Amino acid sequence: MSQFSFRSSQPDRWSAPRPYSDPTLRRMHYGPIRPMHEPRGFLSRLLGRA
Repeated sequence: MSQFSFRSSQPDRWSAPRPYSDPTLRRMHYGPIRPMHEPRGFLSRLLGRA
């Protein structure tokens, strides 16, 4: 066994998970959810069809 130990000033992600963020605040920060594949043609974009 090794005599060295790993120490970090940052807490572990498991013991300190990310705080909850409100969906409204996420949308204001990152923008609306976008589809994985954008519509191809002008009419598809205009009518909102995939």
